[in-house]
Amino acid sequence: MMEIFTPEGFSALMQVIAIDLVLAGDNAIVIGLAAAGLPREQRAKAILVGIIAATVMRIGFALIATELMGIIGLLLVGGILLLWVCWKMWRELREGHADEERAEEALTGEDINADGLVAAGGPRKTFSQAAWQIVIADVSMSLDNVLAVAGAAREHPTVLVIGLVLSIALMGLAATFVARLLNKHRWIAYVGLAIILYVALKMIWEGWHDVGPAVAGVIGG
Repeated sequence: MMEIFTPEGFSALMQVIAIDLVLAGDNAIVIGLAAAGLPREQRAKAILVGIIAATVMRIGFALIATELMGIIGLLLVGGILLLWVCWKMWRELREGHADEERAEEALTGEDINADGLVAAGGPRKTFSQAAWQIVIADVSMSLDNVLAVAGAAREHPTVLVIGLVLSIALMGLAATFVARLLNKHRWIAYVGLAIILYVALKMIWEGWHDVGPAVAGVIGG
């Protein structure tokens, strides 16, 4: 527990908190966008399904995160995956403000842009289409979240546990609040994006040093 009060441990904890905030908010926006295509009376049910699915998947991935990180080569693959997540988040931050407003309206049930409608303007869906879209997105984003947290706190077990518990709590209890916070204060998302990029590059660097000797041995042999 005392490692949190070391400079390295505290730095890792701050990185993990920023990662959890940004990725929980991003996941909530995806859930809200999928639910926005449903009739008003079905939205709350779809959002609940999405939040429960994301919470369960984060718990599942968290249980095997430390074991996964011990596999040679997975750290490198995880870093490359996080680079793709960074690119996707960058595009969403640059282009997707209208979509984020619609997602937030679906999550909160409020007419945020004052157009007289709540979460209007997107394609219509059936409940099963929205539910499958949410679950598939949850699988990817839950893995992204666990990889990012494990990458940032890999050498600090206490920080890793705190980060994974916080990730589950944010998704299960405060997803709507986090989505609204990020939509209102965009700079938080950019700071989180920069931290995830740093973690991705660090994972690639360290992962290559794990894989490099094995690759050299195969080539040399």
